[in-house]
Amino acid sequence: MNPQYPKYQRLKEEIASWIAAGKYRPGDKLPSENELAEQFGLSRQTVRQSIGELVSEGWLSREQGKGTFVAKLQGDRRGPGASRMVGLITTHISDYIFPSIVRGVEAALKEKGYRLLLSSTEGSKEKERESLETMLSQGVCGLIVEPTKSAEGNPNYETFMALEYHGIPMLMINEQYPDLDWPCVKVDDEAGGVLAAEHLLAAGHRAIVGLFKTDDLQGVHRMKGFVQAHRERRLSVPPDLLVRYRTENRDDRPQEALRELLARPEPPTAIVCYNDQLAVSLLDVIREAGLRVPEDLSIVSFDDSFLATATEVKLTTVSHPKAELGERAAQSLVTMLDKAAGGRGVGHIYKPQLIVRESAAGPAIR
Repeated sequence: MNPQYPKYQRLKEEIASWIAAGKYRPGDKLPSENELAEQFGLSRQTVRQSIGELVSEGWLSREQGKGTFVAKLQGDRRGPGASRMVGLITTHISDYIFPSIVRGVEAALKEKGYRLLLSSTEGSKEKERESLETMLSQGVCGLIVEPTKSAEGNPNYETFMALEYHGIPMLMINEQYPDLDWPCVKVDDEAGGVLAAEHLLAAGHRAIVGLFKTDDLQGVHRMKGFVQAHRERRLSVPPDLLVRYRTENRDDRPQEALRELLARPEPPTAIVCYNDQLAVSLLDVIREAGLRVPEDLSIVSFDDSFLATATEVKLTTVSHPKAELGERAAQSLVTMLDKAAGGRGVGHIYKPQLIVRESAAGPAIR
Protein backbone atom coordinates (compact mmCIF):
# COMPACT_ATOMS: atom_id res chain seq x y z
CA MET A 1 0.00 0.00 0.00
CA ASN A 2 1.18 3.55 -0.75
CA PRO A 3 2.63 5.04 2.46
CA GLN A 4 1.95 8.60 1.26
CA TYR A 5 -1.82 8.25 1.64
CA PRO A 6 -3.87 8.21 4.88
CA LYS A 7 -4.24 4.74 6.34
CA TYR A 8 -7.92 4.39 5.50
CA GLN A 9 -7.24 5.47 1.90
CA ARG A 10 -4.42 2.96 1.56
CA LEU A 11 -6.66 0.12 2.71
CA LYS A 12 -9.46 1.35 0.48
CA GLU A 13 -7.19 1.23 -2.59
CA GLU A 14 -5.83 -2.18 -1.59
CA ILE A 15 -9.34 -3.67 -1.43
CA ALA A 16 -10.23 -2.00 -4.73
CA SER A 17 -7.12 -3.55 -6.31
CA TRP A 18 -8.20 -6.99 -5.09
CA ILE A 19 -11.51 -6.52 -6.88
CA ALA A 20 -9.86 -5.14 -10.02
CA ALA A 21 -7.44 -8.07 -10.20
CA GLY A 22 -10.25 -10.59 -9.74
CA LYS A 23 -9.02 -11.82 -6.35
CA TYR A 24 -12.51 -11.09 -5.05
CA ARG A 25 -15.39 -11.26 -7.51
CA PRO A 26 -18.92 -9.85 -7.29
CA GLY A 27 -20.81 -11.79 -4.63
CA ASP A 28 -17.67 -12.86 -2.74
CA LYS A 29 -17.54 -12.16 0.98
CA LEU A 30 -14.71 -9.99 2.25
CA PRO A 31 -12.74 -10.76 5.42
CA SER A 32 -14.35 -9.32 8.53
CA GLU A 33 -13.37 -5.91 9.91
CA ASN A 34 -11.47 -7.64 12.72
CA GLU A 35 -9.55 -9.81 10.23
CA LEU A 36 -8.67 -6.81 8.04
CA ALA A 37 -7.59 -4.79 11.07
CA GLU A 38 -5.28 -7.61 12.18
CA GLN A 39 -3.93 -8.25 8.67
CA PHE A 40 -2.98 -4.63 8.05
CA GLY A 41 -2.22 -3.52 11.59
CA LEU A 42 -5.03 -0.94 11.62
CA SER A 43 -7.73 0.03 14.07
CA ARG A 44 -11.28 -1.19 13.49
CA GLN A 45 -12.35 2.44 13.12
CA THR A 46 -9.92 2.91 10.21
CA VAL A 47 -11.12 -0.31 8.58
CA ARG A 48 -14.75 0.71 9.07
CA GLN A 49 -14.06 4.07 7.37
CA SER A 50 -12.47 2.34 4.35
CA ILE A 51 -15.32 -0.16 4.05
CA GLY A 52 -17.92 2.58 4.48
CA GLU A 53 -16.54 4.63 1.60
CA LEU A 54 -16.30 1.59 -0.68
CA VAL A 55 -19.94 0.79 0.12
CA SER A 56 -21.05 4.35 -0.64
CA GLU A 57 -19.12 4.26 -3.93
CA GLY A 58 -20.77 1.02 -4.96
CA TRP A 59 -17.77 -1.30 -4.67
CA LEU A 60 -19.13 -3.22 -1.70
CA SER A 61 -22.48 -3.98 -0.10
CA ARG A 62 -23.31 -4.85 3.51
CA GLU A 63 -25.82 -7.49 4.54
CA GLN A 64 -27.02 -7.26 8.11
CA GLY A 65 -25.75 -10.19 10.15
CA LYS A 66 -23.91 -11.73 7.18
CA GLY A 67 -20.98 -9.46 6.38
CA THR A 68 -19.56 -7.34 3.55
CA PHE A 69 -19.69 -8.51 -0.06
CA VAL A 70 -18.27 -7.38 -3.40
CA ALA A 71 -20.92 -5.62 -5.48
CA LYS A 72 -21.12 -5.52 -9.25
CA LEU A 73 -20.23 -2.00 -10.36
CA GLN A 74 -22.64 -0.39 -12.78
CA GLY A 75 -22.50 3.03 -14.39
CA ASP A 76 -25.43 4.35 -12.34
CA ARG A 77 -23.72 3.26 -9.09
CA ARG A 78 -20.72 5.52 -9.57
CA GLY A 79 -20.62 9.04 -8.27
CA PRO A 80 -21.75 11.89 -10.54
CA GLY A 81 -18.17 13.07 -11.07
CA ALA A 82 -16.65 9.67 -11.69
CA SER A 83 -19.42 8.73 -14.11
CA ARG A 84 -18.09 11.33 -16.56
CA MET A 85 -14.45 10.25 -16.34
CA VAL A 86 -12.79 8.23 -19.11
CA GLY A 87 -9.44 6.53 -18.62
CA LEU A 88 -6.63 6.49 -21.20
CA ILE A 89 -3.71 4.08 -20.77
CA THR A 90 -0.79 4.43 -23.19
CA THR A 91 2.73 3.05 -23.21
CA HIS A 92 4.05 6.62 -22.93
CA ILE A 93 2.42 10.02 -22.47
CA SER A 94 4.84 12.91 -22.80
CA ASP A 95 7.12 11.95 -25.67
CA TYR A 96 7.10 11.22 -29.39
CA ILE A 97 3.61 10.90 -30.99
CA PHE A 98 1.72 10.32 -27.74
CA PRO A 99 0.96 13.96 -26.80
CA SER A 100 -0.85 14.37 -30.14
CA ILE A 101 -2.91 11.23 -29.51
CA VAL A 102 -3.79 12.43 -26.02
CA ARG A 103 -4.84 15.85 -27.32
CA GLY A 104 -7.14 14.21 -29.84
CA VAL A 105 -8.76 12.03 -27.18
CA GLU A 106 -9.12 14.91 -24.72
CA ALA A 107 -10.65 17.30 -27.27
CA ALA A 108 -13.30 14.79 -28.34
CA LEU A 109 -14.18 13.88 -24.75
CA LYS A 110 -14.37 17.49 -23.59
CA GLU A 111 -16.81 18.27 -26.37
CA LYS A 112 -19.14 15.58 -24.96
CA GLY A 113 -18.71 16.64 -21.33
CA TYR A 114 -16.29 13.91 -20.23
CA ARG A 115 -13.05 14.27 -18.28
CA LEU A 116 -9.83 12.37 -18.95
CA LEU A 117 -7.71 10.34 -16.54
CA LEU A 118 -4.25 9.50 -17.93
CA SER A 119 -1.88 6.67 -17.10
CA SER A 120 1.33 5.35 -18.67
CA THR A 121 2.71 1.82 -18.55
CA GLU A 122 6.22 2.87 -19.66
CA GLY A 123 6.46 -0.39 -21.57
CA SER A 124 5.88 -2.58 -18.49
CA LYS A 125 3.24 -5.33 -18.28
CA GLU A 126 3.25 -4.97 -14.49
CA LYS A 127 2.58 -1.24 -14.75
CA GLU A 128 -0.19 -1.99 -17.23
CA ARG A 129 -1.89 -4.13 -14.58
CA GLU A 130 -1.42 -1.39 -11.98
CA SER A 131 -2.89 1.17 -14.37
CA LEU A 132 -5.94 -1.02 -15.00
CA GLU A 133 -6.50 -1.45 -11.28
CA THR A 134 -6.16 2.30 -10.74
CA MET A 135 -8.71 3.00 -13.45
CA LEU A 136 -11.22 0.70 -11.79
CA SER A 137 -10.52 2.11 -8.32
CA GLN A 138 -11.02 5.65 -9.68
CA GLY A 139 -14.43 4.73 -11.06
CA VAL A 140 -13.88 5.46 -14.75
CA CYS A 141 -16.94 4.92 -16.91
CA GLY A 142 -14.98 3.90 -20.00
CA LEU A 143 -11.43 3.03 -20.98
CA ILE A 144 -9.11 3.49 -23.97
CA VAL A 145 -6.00 1.30 -23.89
CA GLU A 146 -2.86 1.05 -25.97
CA PRO A 147 -1.62 -2.48 -25.21
CA THR A 148 1.88 -2.90 -23.82
CA LYS A 149 4.23 -5.22 -25.74
CA SER A 150 1.23 -6.61 -27.58
CA ALA A 151 3.30 -9.27 -29.37
CA GLU A 152 4.22 -10.90 -26.05
CA GLY A 153 0.80 -12.04 -24.91
CA ASN A 154 -1.63 -10.68 -22.37
CA PRO A 155 -0.77 -11.70 -18.79
CA ASN A 156 -3.33 -9.15 -17.54
CA TYR A 157 -6.27 -10.86 -19.23
CA GLU A 158 -8.11 -11.47 -15.95
CA THR A 159 -7.80 -7.81 -14.97
CA PHE A 160 -9.17 -6.70 -18.34
CA MET A 161 -12.07 -9.13 -17.92
CA ALA A 162 -12.73 -7.85 -14.41
CA LEU A 163 -13.19 -4.37 -15.86
CA GLU A 164 -15.51 -5.74 -18.53
CA TYR A 165 -17.47 -7.67 -15.91
CA HIS A 166 -18.04 -4.43 -14.04
CA GLY A 167 -19.68 -2.97 -17.12
CA ILE A 168 -16.87 -0.66 -18.24
CA PRO A 169 -16.77 -0.28 -22.05
CA MET A 170 -13.26 -0.50 -23.50
CA LEU A 171 -11.54 0.28 -26.77
CA MET A 172 -7.94 -0.19 -27.93
CA ILE A 173 -5.70 2.05 -30.00
CA ASN A 174 -2.65 1.41 -32.22
CA GLU A 175 -2.95 -2.36 -31.65
CA GLN A 176 -5.01 -4.90 -29.77
CA TYR A 177 -4.49 -8.07 -27.82
CA PRO A 178 -5.75 -10.96 -29.94
CA ASP A 179 -7.57 -12.51 -26.96
CA LEU A 180 -9.68 -9.38 -26.34
CA ASP A 181 -12.43 -8.89 -28.90
CA TRP A 182 -12.80 -5.13 -28.50
CA PRO A 183 -13.06 -2.33 -31.05
CA CYS A 184 -9.65 -1.03 -32.11
CA VAL A 185 -8.61 2.17 -33.87
CA LYS A 186 -5.28 1.67 -35.60
CA VAL A 187 -3.21 2.08 -38.75
CA ASP A 188 -2.77 -0.75 -41.23
CA ASP A 189 0.88 -1.25 -40.30
CA GLU A 190 1.44 -4.15 -42.66
CA ALA A 191 0.33 -1.99 -45.59
CA GLY A 192 2.67 0.68 -44.28
CA GLY A 193 5.55 -1.77 -44.33
CA VAL A 194 4.79 -2.57 -47.96
CA LEU A 195 4.72 1.14 -48.83
CA ALA A 196 8.06 1.84 -47.15
CA ALA A 197 9.93 -1.05 -48.73
CA GLU A 198 8.32 -0.71 -52.16
CA HIS A 199 9.34 2.94 -52.37
CA LEU A 200 12.99 1.90 -52.02
CA LEU A 201 12.70 -1.17 -54.23
CA ALA A 202 11.12 0.89 -56.99
CA ALA A 203 14.07 3.29 -56.79
CA GLY A 204 16.44 0.38 -57.48
CA HIS A 205 17.61 -0.58 -53.99
CA ARG A 206 18.16 -4.28 -53.31
CA ALA A 207 20.29 -4.30 -50.15
CA ILE A 208 17.74 -2.79 -47.75
CA VAL A 209 18.05 -3.15 -43.98
CA GLY A 210 14.80 -3.46 -42.02
CA LEU A 211 14.97 -2.47 -38.33
CA PHE A 212 11.82 -3.32 -36.37
CA LYS A 213 10.81 -3.39 -32.70
CA THR A 214 9.02 -6.72 -32.52
CA ASP A 215 7.79 -6.95 -28.94
CA ASP A 216 4.73 -5.04 -30.14
CA LEU A 217 2.45 -6.07 -32.99
CA GLN A 218 2.88 -2.73 -34.75
CA GLY A 219 6.51 -3.62 -35.36
CA VAL A 220 5.65 -7.20 -36.30
CA HIS A 221 3.14 -6.02 -38.91
CA ARG A 222 5.51 -3.39 -40.32
CA MET A 223 8.16 -6.07 -40.67
CA LYS A 224 5.69 -8.41 -42.39
CA GLY A 225 4.87 -5.69 -44.89
CA PHE A 226 8.58 -5.08 -45.49
CA VAL A 227 9.10 -8.76 -46.30
CA GLN A 228 5.92 -8.93 -48.37
CA ALA A 229 7.07 -6.07 -50.62
CA HIS A 230 10.21 -8.07 -51.44
CA ARG A 231 8.21 -11.23 -52.11
CA GLU A 232 5.92 -9.39 -54.51
CA ARG A 233 9.03 -8.66 -56.58
CA ARG A 234 10.22 -12.26 -56.21
CA LEU A 235 13.03 -11.15 -53.91
CA SER A 236 14.13 -12.58 -50.58
CA VAL A 237 15.34 -10.55 -47.61
CA PRO A 238 18.79 -11.72 -46.45
CA PRO A 239 18.44 -12.71 -42.77
CA ASP A 240 21.32 -10.46 -41.71
CA LEU A 241 19.48 -7.43 -43.14
CA LEU A 242 16.47 -7.97 -40.90
CA VAL A 243 17.24 -6.49 -37.47
CA ARG A 244 14.74 -7.21 -34.70
CA TYR A 245 14.94 -5.55 -31.30
CA ARG A 246 12.94 -5.05 -28.11
CA THR A 247 11.87 -2.04 -26.09
CA GLU A 248 14.67 -2.64 -23.58
CA ASN A 249 17.47 -2.51 -26.17
CA ARG A 250 16.03 0.06 -28.58
CA ASP A 251 18.84 2.50 -27.70
CA ASP A 252 21.73 0.19 -28.57
CA ARG A 253 20.78 -2.93 -30.57
CA PRO A 254 19.69 -1.14 -33.82
CA GLN A 255 22.66 1.24 -33.66
CA GLU A 256 25.18 -1.57 -33.16
CA ALA A 257 23.66 -3.65 -35.93
CA LEU A 258 23.70 -0.78 -38.44
CA ARG A 259 27.26 0.14 -37.47
CA GLU A 260 28.40 -3.40 -38.30
CA LEU A 261 26.48 -3.52 -41.58
CA LEU A 262 27.88 -0.19 -42.78
CA ALA A 263 31.43 -1.38 -42.08
CA ARG A 264 31.11 -4.20 -44.65
CA PRO A 265 32.94 -4.09 -47.98
CA GLU A 266 29.50 -4.01 -49.65
CA PRO A 267 27.25 -2.12 -47.23
CA PRO A 268 23.48 -1.76 -47.62
CA THR A 269 22.18 1.14 -49.68
CA ALA A 270 18.95 1.82 -47.76
CA ILE A 271 17.20 1.27 -44.44
CA VAL A 272 13.59 1.08 -43.30
CA CYS A 273 13.19 2.12 -39.66
CA TYR A 274 10.45 1.10 -37.23
CA ASN A 275 9.71 4.78 -36.55
CA ASP A 276 11.01 8.33 -36.95
CA GLN A 277 12.48 8.23 -33.45
CA LEU A 278 14.78 5.38 -34.43
CA ALA A 279 15.63 6.97 -37.78
CA VAL A 280 16.82 10.19 -36.12
CA SER A 281 18.93 8.22 -33.62
CA LEU A 282 20.63 6.39 -36.50
CA LEU A 283 21.75 9.58 -38.24
CA ASP A 284 24.75 9.79 -35.90
CA VAL A 285 25.77 6.23 -36.81
CA ILE A 286 25.55 7.13 -40.50
CA ARG A 287 27.66 10.26 -40.00
CA GLU A 288 30.26 8.25 -38.07
CA ALA A 289 30.58 5.98 -41.11
CA GLY A 290 31.29 9.00 -43.28
CA LEU A 291 28.07 8.56 -45.25
CA ARG A 292 25.42 11.02 -46.38
CA VAL A 293 21.63 10.75 -46.61
CA PRO A 294 20.35 10.16 -49.25
CA GLU A 295 23.47 10.29 -51.44
CA ASP A 296 25.04 7.18 -49.85
CA LEU A 297 22.20 5.73 -47.80
CA SER A 298 18.45 6.19 -48.15
CA ILE A 299 16.04 6.13 -45.19
CA VAL A 300 12.29 5.53 -44.93
CA SER A 301 10.60 5.47 -41.52
CA PHE A 302 7.15 5.50 -39.92
CA ASP A 303 4.74 7.88 -38.12
CA ASP A 304 5.37 11.27 -39.81
CA SER A 305 6.08 12.73 -36.38
CA PHE A 306 7.54 16.17 -35.63
CA LEU A 307 10.95 14.46 -35.66
CA ALA A 308 10.59 13.74 -39.37
CA THR A 309 11.31 17.39 -40.15
CA ALA A 310 13.31 18.36 -37.05
CA THR A 311 16.79 17.58 -38.41
CA GLU A 312 18.77 18.71 -41.43
CA VAL A 313 17.56 15.54 -43.21
CA LYS A 314 13.80 15.64 -43.78
CA LEU A 315 12.54 12.07 -43.55
CA THR A 316 10.42 10.20 -46.04
CA THR A 317 7.99 8.45 -43.73
CA VAL A 318 4.71 6.53 -43.52
CA SER A 319 1.83 8.53 -42.05
CA HIS A 320 0.19 8.05 -38.65
CA PRO A 321 -2.96 10.14 -38.00
CA LYS A 322 -2.15 10.71 -34.29
CA ALA A 323 -4.63 13.38 -33.11
CA GLU A 324 -7.29 12.16 -35.56
CA LEU A 325 -6.83 8.60 -34.30
CA GLY A 326 -7.25 9.76 -30.70
CA GLU A 327 -10.34 11.77 -31.59
CA ARG A 328 -11.96 8.87 -33.44
CA ALA A 329 -11.22 6.47 -30.57
CA ALA A 330 -12.82 8.83 -28.06
CA GLN A 331 -15.88 9.36 -30.26
CA SER A 332 -16.34 5.61 -30.61
CA LEU A 333 -16.06 5.11 -26.87
CA VAL A 334 -18.62 7.86 -26.23
CA THR A 335 -20.96 5.99 -28.57
CA MET A 336 -20.46 2.88 -26.44
CA LEU A 337 -21.25 4.90 -23.31
CA ASP A 338 -24.43 6.30 -24.80
CA LYS A 339 -26.63 3.42 -23.66
CA ALA A 340 -29.78 5.46 -24.25
CA ALA A 341 -28.96 5.45 -27.97
CA GLY A 342 -28.05 1.78 -27.92
CA GLY A 343 -24.57 2.69 -29.12
CA ARG A 344 -22.12 0.05 -30.25
CA GLY A 345 -18.49 1.05 -30.55
CA VAL A 346 -16.74 0.41 -33.82
CA GLY A 347 -13.06 0.20 -34.63
CA HIS A 348 -11.34 1.76 -37.59
CA ILE A 349 -8.24 0.93 -39.63
CA TYR A 350 -6.52 3.87 -41.28
CA LYS A 351 -4.93 3.35 -44.67
CA PRO A 352 -1.36 4.67 -44.45
CA GLN A 353 0.20 7.10 -46.89
CA LEU A 354 3.83 7.65 -47.81
CA ILE A 355 5.03 11.19 -47.14
CA VAL A 356 7.89 11.69 -49.58
CA ARG A 357 10.65 14.06 -48.53
CA GLU A 358 14.40 14.08 -49.12
CA SER A 359 15.82 11.10 -47.21
CA ALA A 360 15.31 8.54 -49.98
CA ALA A 361 16.76 8.43 -53.50
CA GLY A 362 18.16 5.86 -55.88
CA PRO A 363 21.23 3.83 -54.85
CA ALA A 364 24.63 5.41 -55.35
CA ILE A 365 26.81 3.97 -58.13
CA ARG A 366 29.76 2.17 -56.56
